[in-house]
Amino acid sequence: MGPLQGMRIIELAGIGPTPFAGMMLSDLGAEVIRVDRVGGSGSPVGSQSGPMERGKRAVAINLKRPEGVEALLRLVEVSDGLFEGFRAGVVERLGVGPRVCLARNPELVYGRMTGWGQAGPLADRAGHDINYISLAGPLAHIGRPGQPPSVPLNLIGDFGGGSVFLVLGMVAALLEVARGGNGQVVDAAMVDGAAYLMSPLYAAHASGFWTDDYGTNFLDSGAYFYEVYGTADGRWLAVGAIEPQFHDEFMAGIGLAGAGDLPDQMDRDRWPEMKQRVGEIIAGRTLNEWMAVFDGTDACVTPVLTMGQTPAHPHARARSSFFEACGVSQPRPAPRFEGTPAEPATEAKPPGSDTGTILEELGYSTSDVEALRASGAVA
Repeated sequence: MGPLQGMRIIELAGIGPTPFAGMMLSDLGAEVIRVDRVGGSGSPVGSQSGPMERGKRAVAINLKRPEGVEALLRLVEVSDGLFEGFRAGVVERLGVGPRVCLARNPELVYGRMTGWGQAGPLADRAGHDINYISLAGPLAHIGRPGQPPSVPLNLIGDFGGGSVFLVLGMVAALLEVARGGNGQVVDAAMVDGAAYLMSPLYAAHASGFWTDDYGTNFLDSGAYFYEVYGTADGRWLAVGAIEPQFHDEFMAGIGLAGAGDLPDQMDRDRWPEMKQRVGEIIAGRTLNEWMAVFDGTDACVTPVLTMGQTPAHPHARARSSFFEACGVSQPRPAPRFEGTPAEPATEAKPPGSDTGTILEELGYSTSDVEALRASGAVA
């Protein structure tokens, strides 16, 4: 099931953003075959993160042996796409770069996901999410005045700027092939994707509406009506009352509606004063008391929930937003499709689990497979 049903995608096993992209493609209905590495002892060493490996088939191939390279290329011939997350130039040195693969299958979509991209002075340098978003712009605009920029997990660079844009690019390229076009390389750089996510803010910055001083703008905690406030029981309340009508409902809820000394909502000079005033009011009640006040309103007020609390929220329960896979409660795939619904797999296979079956599907005989195993080309 799913809109990508019938598509076969090869995932060269990696860490973090690579298995996440494979999980997304699998959740969309594609048959994802994860190619795990083979260690020096013959034991497969690859991504074993559990939930992100759900629904994938697994074959362990030693790409440092010519027989292993040939096995992968034979799989390429009968696949629609392949993606990898190695540093620039690594797959070329292994002999499975895009030119070699496209020569074997001209309709192949070859996805490449790196931090810095395939070209440029940093292309062969190491890095992590924090480095990519520091160069792309997001990191410099997340934080409180007088504090260092806040590290926003690794969601913006690795998964948002990397995995999501790789999948988008591959699906677009697969659509081009379906229309009669040729296969191609998709270069998904996390630094590019993280910057692209900032497009609206770059426009706001160019107009002068957005400043470089983080924590002073209306979407970065500068505004009192777009902020997180502590409650009497040590929990947190998120407020996003931007539009005037929502702002009015929020002010009514905290008892400030009609107060004669209120500034204009967009008077930035008085935001710090109003933030302190609002914070003192919200600190006077518990989170549940405030949720009762704002229940059924459009004040844009919500509780700040942890990963342990979110699945139990009534809205998450009503939408069946979480399910269990590999013994872990996790978010259900998004978006949802009405005409081609897809149910995510709930189990993950260990590295190399399907090696023999997949090789036989490629035309290798039982004796061939055993010879490959004996040579260390597969495991």
